[in-house]
Amino acid sequence: MYLIMSINKDGFVKVHQPCPCGQGSDNTGINADGSAYCFTCSKYFKNYGDVDSLEEKQETVIQFSDQGEFKDIPDRKISEETCKTYGVRVIEGSNGIIQHIYPYFADFNTEVARKIRYTQNKSFTFSGAAGEAHMFGCQAFKAGGKYLTVCEGELDAMAAHQMTGNRWPCISLKNGASGAPRDFKRDIEYLESFDNVILCFDMDKPGQEAARKVAKLLKPGKCKVMKLPEGFKDANDMLIRNESQRFVQCFWNAETYTPSGIVNVTNFKEKFFTEESVESIPYPWDGLNHKLDGLRKKELITLTGGTGLGKSSVTRELEHWLLTTTDEKVGVMALEEDCKRTVMGIVSIEAESQLFRDKVRQAYPEAKIHEHYTKLFEGPNADRLFVHAHLGIQDIDDIFAKLRYLIIGCDCQWVVVDHLHMLVAAHTEGDERRTIDDIMLRLRSLVEETGCGMVLVSHLRRTSNDKGHEQGIEVSLSHLRGSQSIAQLSDTVIALERNQQADDARLANTTVLRVLKSRHTGDTGKACNLYYDPDTGRLSEVEDVDEFDIEDEGWQLK
Repeated sequence: MYLIMSINKDGFVKVHQPCPCGQGSDNTGINADGSAYCFTCSKYFKNYGDVDSLEEKQETVIQFSDQGEFKDIPDRKISEETCKTYGVRVIEGSNGIIQHIYPYFADFNTEVARKIRYTQNKSFTFSGAAGEAHMFGCQAFKAGGKYLTVCEGELDAMAAHQMTGNRWPCISLKNGASGAPRDFKRDIEYLESFDNVILCFDMDKPGQEAARKVAKLLKPGKCKVMKLPEGFKDANDMLIRNESQRFVQCFWNAETYTPSGIVNVTNFKEKFFTEESVESIPYPWDGLNHKLDGLRKKELITLTGGTGLGKSSVTRELEHWLLTTTDEKVGVMALEEDCKRTVMGIVSIEAESQLFRDKVRQAYPEAKIHEHYTKLFEGPNADRLFVHAHLGIQDIDDIFAKLRYLIIGCDCQWVVVDHLHMLVAAHTEGDERRTIDDIMLRLRSLVEETGCGMVLVSHLRRTSNDKGHEQGIEVSLSHLRGSQSIAQLSDTVIALERNQQADDARLANTTVLRVLKSRHTGDTGKACNLYYDPDTGRLSEVEDVDEFDIEDEGWQLK
């Protein structure tokens, strides 16, 4: 049972109108009674143009019935078999009104919405929870395969599937070209599961502009764009005019989308002098800010250090910092711990207590834990943290599909990947060096393509030195484990140094952050010291270990 979106039963009298609340520029339909529905923000307005008429609460619910029957659609030359494949039913009323019922599904098996098209005036209504639905037809084809064709409309998807011999999956956008980027972000994981995604959008200007926009969202080389012959608007147009063979030729002739990337510098002057500088977000620690001028999007930051030296503590501080000092979304892919451990680590930072330890958490007031959780992840901060919820190794392509979903589907501007060598373990081909080269290139390309900021955790190789990294030896780029591509493809490399075996508790809990590479500033060397407080689990910047005094209750910062 799902909410009715309150669209007039006679269909829209005007479409592609701006949303009253300003979120959609051309995705609102106006009913005959003056009410309206916006497909961008999924809101219903009693009076179009009056934002105060927004109805936030809709209590009417429906349960979808199996009305209509599977039969061919003669005027569109769609066969009964094709209608059955997509679950499309036809109702022929006694008054001569013909309706097509197009089902929309969530999780590929639960119908959550329906579009009803009235053939006489080509109007339509939408009922159900359209925002929860995948693109039309997804439920008919399981994820994965060689080819997937995406069209603008339901009839075009059905026509394309029919003209290609019912061999390849064909789906369509939920509401035409204007909603294409939103639909692709919603279903990015499904789309990425196919080797090739063929775009068969309408040959008009909006359709071709939409094709260029969504092609950029997919992995480079995956997307191909179809060009239909002169005089044909869309796939169903070709089916109606008995041009199935020519359509198949267009399908095989689809060209791989290649973004324009060559700049004539003579014509670049205006952009060169007007383009804004890249915004930086400060690190939590002044020493790093002095060396690096802060964090920036579209950069790959590698954090490295010996085993047990606190890399996870640093990443949790950064995750908490981004959540509490910015309004941007953060994605975390921690491959060696489960989702709850990741979230508990961030809550522990907020609580300044080691809540991830059972005995500490049990002694901590539960109401306070709820308070910290609410502050971090609900209210104004709702929908800002997305965590990969699987512990262990997966297929490398599956991991990259989830990474892309975090960045594109969830709109995460910052992503933490912990750690590189778990990705290497998921890669089934080649030796370690070649595998790391491949993964680093894919990560670098993903950062460039999406513009996100990425923090990558990497391990160090064992050295021939009598002392290991766990005993505080100075780290260099040559210590990075497996391949120099880690250093070459990273914008910034930060190393952790700490003698965890030191007899002096101050030294054993003090970590040096050393900048090994900074493409932005070129400034390298020791950045700062971070003291780990065993009582609070927090990292505090200190100038030197001499900044400590001994008191009865333990080590205290001056």
